[in-house]
Amino acid sequence: MANGTETIRSFLERSRDAQTLFLAELVKIPSDNPPGDCAGHAEVAAGLLHGLGFEVERHPVPDLLVKTHGMVSCTNLVVRRRFGEGPVVALNAHGDVVPPGEGWTQDPYGAGVVDGWMYGRGVAVSKSDFATYAYALLALEAAAAAGAPLAGTVELHFTYDEEAGGEIGPHWLLEAGISRPDFAVGASFSYSVVTAHNGCLHLEIEVNGRSAHAAMPFTGIDALEIANEIMTAIYQYRTGLADRVSEIPGIGSPQATVGLIRGGINTNVVPDRVTLRLDRRMIPEENPAEVEEELRALVNRVMEPHGEATAVVRRILLAEPLVALEGGKQLTELFCQHATRIMGEPVTAQGVPLYTDARHYTAAGIPVVLYGAGPHSIEEANAHRADERLPLDDLYKATEVVALALFDLLS
Repeated sequence: MANGTETIRSFLERSRDAQTLFLAELVKIPSDNPPGDCAGHAEVAAGLLHGLGFEVERHPVPDLLVKTHGMVSCTNLVVRRRFGEGPVVALNAHGDVVPPGEGWTQDPYGAGVVDGWMYGRGVAVSKSDFATYAYALLALEAAAAAGAPLAGTVELHFTYDEEAGGEIGPHWLLEAGISRPDFAVGASFSYSVVTAHNGCLHLEIEVNGRSAHAAMPFTGIDALEIANEIMTAIYQYRTGLADRVSEIPGIGSPQATVGLIRGGINTNVVPDRVTLRLDRRMIPEENPAEVEEELRALVNRVMEPHGEATAVVRRILLAEPLVALEGGKQLTELFCQHATRIMGEPVTAQGVPLYTDARHYTAAGIPVVLYGAGPHSIEEANAHRADERLPLDDLYKATEVVALALFDLLS
């Protein structure tokens, strides 16, 4: 065992420059979702993986299915390395990213390094874990070549629709029978081992009134005025969510946010249609069907006195909460043990208020933990904000954690 672990450490230390360049090449290629035209990035990633010596399976998602999920193109990548009879472990990270937005001081596609931090959209969430998982697998191969008796298979699942819900990424790979692992590891940050997370419900609320000249607004039905009442009711409802607190450390309370508003014809016209997009985060203790029903009931209550006006509520996304499954304890303990030693501080299992693709694995009965490269928090990484960044030291350390945890699991 000692020779195997030393081989892994030595290999990863020698590979740091190459691993940094690998990540930089991934960051330099845009893969914004929306619009979700990600097949090109997958082809670049496949070429980089092939350059590392991996055989890469390309699994293009049918165009109709891609468009149904609001994207333009999507190809999932799978790498398999069999060391012998034993468990199959899938390592999943996503290559699609949110658009850069405004406010950057660094080139969002530049992969520039400043004071040991690499900057760029997706560098932390989660292109970093393409590099983490690929180089962890290379380190395992080095240990096996040196004579370490590994038994089992490691798969890399690099997918491209996490920002759109993961339905044509991990869910599609599992449902189509392309992979059926015994365990899974999902992208995350370096200072916690995540075993639970919130769910998410996205609703679109379309309020329909009747347009009129702004000089005589009383002759129309102002959809924006009604939408404002709905938003007021949602924000009052949100205040009460603070009383619901998850028992799982790191989760906190449910949240509700109106993140998008569209509507109106012109400044001098009473709006006839206004659309709201609502994001409702659900703690693991909540029932998603009940949450959706209470929000639909809230909209109905607001609409009751408004006569001819109507409101249509459509579900856009439902991501179930993640809860730990039986059978994942050993994997969790291995990651906590190695991360605590390598990161130099206690690293424990906990929950996060986000939602991730990991839930697709647990929905298929596959125990999963989330662990990868990143600082202590999404705020420190500027995830989904301007100047997204990653400490390269965390990349190197997280890769060692992943490699050694898998080495122990497969030994």
